[in-house]
Amino acid sequence: MKRTMGIEEEFLLVGDDGRPVARASEALDASGVDLTRSPETGGGALETEFMEEQLETATHPRHELTDLAAEVRAGRQRAQAAADRVGVRVAALATSPWPFEGTTVARLRYLEARAAFGLTAREQLTSGCHVHVAVADDAEGVAVLDRIGPWLSVLLALSANSPFWQGEDSGFASYRSQVWARWPTSGPARSFGSPEGYRQAVDDLVATGTILDQNMVYFDARLSSRYPTVEIRVADVCLDADTATLLGALARGLVETAAREASEGLAAPLLRPELLRTASWRAGRSGLSTELLSPHTWQPAPAHDVVGQLVAHVREALADDGDLDAVTELLGRLWAGGGGAARQRAWHAESGDLRAVVDRAVEVTHA
Repeated sequence: MKRTMGIEEEFLLVGDDGRPVARASEALDASGVDLTRSPETGGGALETEFMEEQLETATHPRHELTDLAAEVRAGRQRAQAAADRVGVRVAALATSPWPFEGTTVARLRYLEARAAFGLTAREQLTSGCHVHVAVADDAEGVAVLDRIGPWLSVLLALSANSPFWQGEDSGFASYRSQVWARWPTSGPARSFGSPEGYRQAVDDLVATGTILDQNMVYFDARLSSRYPTVEIRVADVCLDADTATLLGALARGLVETAAREASEGLAAPLLRPELLRTASWRAGRSGLSTELLSPHTWQPAPAHDVVGQLVAHVREALADDGDLDAVTELLGRLWAGGGGAARQRAWHAESGDLRAVVDRAVEVTHA
C-alpha cells in the first residue's frame, strides 16, 4: 500500500500595504470551528505559529497525490477565509519583503523561547513547508533518516521562496534557511544507526539545557514526536500549491526509496554533516538559478541536472505510487515559470515596489 503523506504550510498575514500584521489569534477567534477545520474529523487544522503574523495549515494524511493537492489548496482557502474576518491577506512568502518587528504568540513556551534565544527568536518570522511521510515504526524511520540527508538540499532549492529580508534583496534564493540556521539544533544531522541512537542524540541535546525540550530539535528531517512519520522540514513555504504538491511527491519518493534500500540490506551512505550543510547553504544561496552540489560527487553541477538526479533516484518509487507523470508535469511547470525566488525578483524588477511583490504573491498563493 502507498505510504500516506501530509503537508504543513506556514503563511504570512499581510495588510493592504503588504506589510506583516499581527492578527493570527484574532483571525482564528473570529473565524470559529467551521473555518479552522475541514469537514472531515481529526485533521486539517488551521493554527497559529510562533508569530502573530503567521497562520499554519495542515492536510490530512493522504495516499493519493491528487487528494493531497486538493487539500493544500483547501488549506490555503481556509487560511484566507479566516484572514478575511479581520481584513488581512494570506501570502505564501517564506520571509517578509518588508521590514518587520515580529510579535510572539502569547503562549508560555513561545514566550520562554523568545526570552531564551533573544534576537534569534525575535526575528523568526519565517515560513516553512513540512512534509510528513508515514513509516512503519521508529526503526524504519531512522533507517530513512540515515539515507535521505544527501538529497534534502535539492528539496530546499526547489522550494526556495525568500529572496528579500528587512526591505532588501538578500542575495539568497532562500534567506529563510539562513535565518532558521541560527537555532542551535537546526540543519543536517549525522547517521543514528538505530532508534536508540536517535533517542540518545535527542536526549543529549535536551540535557545540554540549551533548548527547551525535544520539540526544539530542528533537524532538516526528524522523527515526528506526534505522528508515526518522518518529518522533512528543510523547505521554504512554496509560493504556489503546485510546488508544494511536487515537494510532497518527492518527499514520499525519498522515504520509500530509502526504506526499500534498508529492507534490501543496502548500507546507508556515510553522512558528512559538513558537506550536507555546505550543500544546503549553496541551495539556499542560488536556488535553481545556477549550480547545486550533486549528492553523487559533492561537486557543483547545473541545478537542472541535480534535480534530474533526484528524480532518477526516486523514479521507481514514484512510478509504483503512480506519481511519476505528475512529478514530470509539475517540474515542467516549475522550470517554465521559475521558482518562487526568481518570480519575486522578476516582479520587483518590473515594478520597483515591494508592495507589488506581496500583492502578486497573494494572487499566486490562492491561484
